Amino acid sequence: MKNLVEVKNIKKNYGKNEAVKGISFSIKENEILGLLGPNGSGKTTTIGMLLGLLKPTSGEIFINGQKLEGNRIEILEQINFISPYIELPKKLTVKQNLTVYGKLYKINNINDRIEFLSEKLRLGGLLNNITGELSSGQKNRVSLAKALINEPKVLLLDEPTASLDPEVGDFVRSFLEDYKKEKKISILLASHNMNEVTRLCKSILMMKDGIIIDKGNPEELINKHGRKNLEEVFLKLSRSKNELN
Repeated sequence: MKNLVEVKNIKKNYGKNEAVKGISFSIKENEILGLLGPNGSGKTTTIGMLLGLLKPTSGEIFINGQKLEGNRIEILEQINFISPYIELPKKLTVKQNLTVYGKLYKINNINDRIEFLSEKLRLGGLLNNITGELSSGQKNRVSLAKALINEPKVLLLDEPTASLDPEVGDFVRSFLEDYKKEKKISILLASHNMNEVTRLCKSILMMKDGIIIDKGNPEELINKHGRKNLEEVFLKLSRSKNELN
């Protein structure tokens, strides 16, 4: 499996504040990489740089073999993003929202794509509903459909199941597992749900204060730190000094 994402020693400074202090990692095809860390650790800044919203102070990012800097528009056609903290236009219907985003990505046969995603994500009865009147679980599935409208090679997920009830959360996780296998895409998952990360991610990066303080798969990290589960590992590393163990 080739690397669809390669991050090489990226840094991001805001004046004298170093938000990200030189991190490197890669994500292979058909892989979900977990990005964990307490608030203020640099996760959101890292995602912003991968999306091209923030320019690294130094370092390089490659998506599917292309350098992000200088090829941003072309590369963004291969990426998409979901976060429960960024809402879709509330006054549009679900279908109108998906149509707008499909046109932004210049999707051919947009109605066919919407029909496909509606079936996969159980949106058939919601297409003509006003987006702002949907429940949180329904909005989440619509946002996921938006994130997949362009059939991205790289999907960036920031707390994709936050505030969802257990049934909807499980549905979204199962869908992501199946979709990843089917499309062989790379997924970066930032989450505070340790059970979700343990289930979905084969590899994990633990960040704190802008650096990667540990990495490995969930079982390795649990055994390495002598803890019972990933949440206990997270708490230990979040409270420790910034040293790679």
